[in-house]
Amino acid sequence: MAVATAAKTGTNGGHGAEELPSVTVSSYNLEIRDGDGFIGDKASRGAFMDHLAELRGYLADAGEDPLAGRDATPSKSELDELITKGEAREAALVLSAVERFAQSLAFVIRRFLRQKAWSAVERIVVGGGFRESRVGELAIARAGIILQSEGYAIELVPVRHHPDEAGLVGSAHLAPKWIFEAYDSLVAIDIGGSNIRVGIVELRQDKAPDLSKARVWETELWRHADEEPSREEAVKRLGKMLAQQIKHAEKEGLRVAPFIGVGCPGLIEADGAIDRGAQNLPGNWSSSRFNLVESIREMAPEIGEHQTMVVMHNDAVVQGLSELPFMQDVENWAVLTIGTGLGNASYRNRVKPKNGGKGKDDKGKDDKSKKD
Repeated sequence: MAVATAAKTGTNGGHGAEELPSVTVSSYNLEIRDGDGFIGDKASRGAFMDHLAELRGYLADAGEDPLAGRDATPSKSELDELITKGEAREAALVLSAVERFAQSLAFVIRRFLRQKAWSAVERIVVGGGFRESRVGELAIARAGIILQSEGYAIELVPVRHHPDEAGLVGSAHLAPKWIFEAYDSLVAIDIGGSNIRVGIVELRQDKAPDLSKARVWETELWRHADEEPSREEAVKRLGKMLAQQIKHAEKEGLRVAPFIGVGCPGLIEADGAIDRGAQNLPGNWSSSRFNLVESIREMAPEIGEHQTMVVMHNDAVVQGLSELPFMQDVENWAVLTIGTGLGNASYRNRVKPKNGGKGKDDKGKDDKSKKD
């Protein structure tokens, strides 16, 4: 069952809000369990590696592992190379893992579609680090084919921006409208289970008022998982990254808004506290004595001599928001982010699509009466 949704009824504005400037967040951070635990664990990057390891084990027992001598957890680039340049048996092994993972992903999506907040979803954007690989793209496409062959009128599409940048670009859709009247860029933070990114997002409204041309001007990445810092050390490093990005952008002549958008794992409370779901971050970020928003505001109290406004939401919500300009032909849509874990969010556009949306019944399947 779903044990947590963080789009709280009546939450308008502020952190973890349901009502955003251009869209309603129907749900996020849904935690659905089955007998084996959280079903999202079946569609994480680790789950793919488990499928690959299991297949290699079977083949080793039967005679020979085609990848014998290689790392137990090959990188995304190594897996992609095996598909395109590896020997037939090596490529076939990786593709077998892709098929298994796609079946798992399709299973997870079916379970999400049974939730009330997802029942009307017409399109699912898939992001996260796993998407940025040929292996990931094949798994996403294959899961989409599986679902459509079963009668689900669901499109699965990879996030358009590089996943490393989508979580920053999406912050532009957290900003209040006054930001766009006097500034051409803003500061964004994307906090993940392995990495922290800080960047400057160019709004580029002269090219597209709907922010479809927004892009990351510059970004800095810190892989905290390699260093295992304390929470205090992680926050301090985040502060240094913020200061560098803001200073460089202002030096280069960008009109940086006094606004910082933050995407962070977990259930985000209206006061900026993290209820739960941040267990992969260094230290205890859900402590009642810790407030990330307040910490960020203390580290960057002003931008361009104006008091800084900080708005935080769940990281999957923010990554999904990067796709908002391209989701205007549907009414209900969602995002899944495949990485250390499986992030999720669903949305309802405030303005209904001109084409009226795609006809569906309440299970996300084709409404035969409408088709006929």
